Amino acid sequence: MNSPRTDSWGIDARWVDADEVEQRVSEQTVAALRSAIGQPPDDLEETAPLVLRPGASLAGLPGIEGPIEVICEDRSRHRIGQAVPVDFPFGYHRVRASDGRERMLIVSPGRCWLPEGWRAWGWTVQLYAARSETSWGFGDLGDLRSIRDWAQEAGAGFLLVNPLHAVSPTSPQEPSPYLPATRRFRNPLYLRVEEVEGADVVDLEGARTAGRALCELPFIDRDAVWMLKRGALHQIFSGSGGGTNFAQWRMQLGEPLEEFATWSALADEFGWDFHDWPVDLHRPDSPSVARYRVEHEAEIAFHAWLQWLLDKQIRTSTAGMTVLQDLPIGVQGGGADAWAWQDQIADCVRIGAPPDLFNARGQNWGSPPLIPWRMRAANYEAFIAAVRATMAATGGLRIDHVMGLFRLWWLPVDASPTDGAYVRYPSADLLNIVALESYRAKAIVVGEDLGTVEAGVRETLAEHGILAYKLLVFEDDAPEKWPAQSMAAVTTHDLPTVAGLWSGADLAEQRGFASGTEEDLRNGAAELRSRLSPTGLSEDASPQSAVVAAYKLLARSPATLLSATLEDAVADPRRPNMPGVPARPNWALPLPVRIEDLAAHPVANAIAHTLTAVVNPPRPPE
Repeated sequence: MNSPRTDSWGIDARWVDADEVEQRVSEQTVAALRSAIGQPPDDLEETAPLVLRPGASLAGLPGIEGPIEVICEDRSRHRIGQAVPVDFPFGYHRVRASDGRERMLIVSPGRCWLPEGWRAWGWTVQLYAARSETSWGFGDLGDLRSIRDWAQEAGAGFLLVNPLHAVSPTSPQEPSPYLPATRRFRNPLYLRVEEVEGADVVDLEGARTAGRALCELPFIDRDAVWMLKRGALHQIFSGSGGGTNFAQWRMQLGEPLEEFATWSALADEFGWDFHDWPVDLHRPDSPSVARYRVEHEAEIAFHAWLQWLLDKQIRTSTAGMTVLQDLPIGVQGGGADAWAWQDQIADCVRIGAPPDLFNARGQNWGSPPLIPWRMRAANYEAFIAAVRATMAATGGLRIDHVMGLFRLWWLPVDASPTDGAYVRYPSADLLNIVALESYRAKAIVVGEDLGTVEAGVRETLAEHGILAYKLLVFEDDAPEKWPAQSMAAVTTHDLPTVAGLWSGADLAEQRGFASGTEEDLRNGAAELRSRLSPTGLSEDASPQSAVVAAYKLLARSPATLLSATLEDAVADPRRPNMPGVPARPNWALPLPVRIEDLAAHPVANAIAHTLTAVVNPPRPPE
């Protein structure tokens, strides 16, 4: 979606703030971002992928003259004329133009997969925080299986989980699930160690006892959990070497897995940020990295084996239920994906958000952006891999900050969030790629379209079958008026829980951390609380009553998916994350109720009863 304010680098010279006032980007910011973006090659339009739908015209496309030969994924060959045939197979193909040059042809259905007439409600789960009597201080994939079983018995049809992507294997462990080292591979902290093949032949009693003791701490200690799990897992691996099935799986995954496992081993030795490594190791294709692979095969194999275990456990833990995995907007600037795709990344830039009604200082999310023209020149490899890996095996995807498919707020690395600018992305191509991956994986897609959204964006998302994301604490319209093609929820991980909002505990915590002016804090809390006014609650109602009333209000929505957080299910007054407050133990607050006790919790039962009553009997999509 282009803008008349966009220059040839894709930079918007102006932007509209939360007060609907147009702001001009400084010349210094524009110059810095142009330098970071650089100039594409002259023949980019003749060589970049063609991302089309069946029936699309080929007339006038750069580099396409006359009939072209298509080499399909299955290696069959076709000649097509002025349009893509309406029955042409979806997929990633190659075309050979009349001058002999080849380029990629991506044929997409244009709409994401969504089973006809399917409607369900489900739980939103911060998995690390949801622990059981058998957890090692951290919610794991065994716990996810228990939540799945409880949720199904309660009438739920899906789960939405926080990002499960891998961080560096070093300490301190990155706490934010939204700042991973990679969007292609998963975090071994989520492994249930006792269920790993070979665990029964090693002595885990000491680690098991120490791990369960970590559940008694007031906050989640990722470093302590990882030390215990890594030691136990390494003991198991040393005894088995992974076995034949692992070796076959590793071979099938090929170079992407080897690259990630190599980065992990290098991070163990030199630290998580590849910029701090010896210069000859800065590039994954260097001769020094090739030698390192040979010399450190055992360490690399261990990290690859962890990913095999994660792949097996997530399939077992989600079988029979749709589980939407969350896709973060970016990755750490020195992590595995940044190392692998450093030629596509603007290393001297970070992404974030300009000031708005809920964050007057703006935000810096800490991730470097992919450069739009370099994404195209690389056949969208990084984007495709991230989407495909995140929706793999579980049947659903939530795209965090889906506006990032259209534009991202870029700021020079040392600049304030107020000194940024929007940079445009090839949204038509990206949306069609999401639709193709959704179709192939049979995965439902939700776009987190909160905050400032340009005119026309929500309509475009709907055309591609991407469900909107509606929050009771944000929407001016009554839930009855929300679109059916949406996921509806009361709140999200960055906002107050219902109990925290109603009791005033969240406002008190914000004051304690001085996260804004007193006027802003009071006005923000009053604005959010006003959204609950249609519930008819008296001012002295209990937080538990407020939670139940909020979900009765949510149940009026015709949304395809109705979502309830586990924090609300147990009337927890603490939100998982308070943006812009690093002194708070964000992403480290355990759910105050163990998984075994959820089935008997009166608020959780009331929410389940309310939402089950308004949806069709849930069933996994076929």
